[in-house]
Amino acid sequence: YAFRYANSLPMMDVDGDGRVSLPEYLDWMGYAFDRMDRDRDGVLSPPELPGGRGAPLTRAAHRAQLAERFRRQDTNRDGVLDARELAAPPR
Repeated sequence: YAFRYANSLPMMDVDGDGRVSLPEYLDWMGYAFDRMDRDRDGVLSPPELPGGRGAPLTRAAHRAQLAERFRRQDTNRDGVLDARELAAPPR
C-alpha cells in the first residue's frame, strides 16, 4: 500500500510543488469511481459495485470518504500530503 501511493506522488502532484493537495488527491483517487460508474449517472449502483452488491454510493459520498482518508493521513495537519504521509497507511 505505502509503496504504491508514495510512488504516485509525482503523478498526483499536478502543480509540481512536491506535495499533494486535497483537490489533487480527490482527482487522482476518484478515477476508480469513474471507471466503475458504467452508466455515468454519478451513482455506483449494486451491479456496478465489487461483488455486485452493497448500498448505492454517490460521487459526493465517495469524495467525502476520500476527503476523510486525506485528513487522517495529513498527520501534521498542514492541509497537504508529503511523500512520508502518502507512504504511511491510512489511520
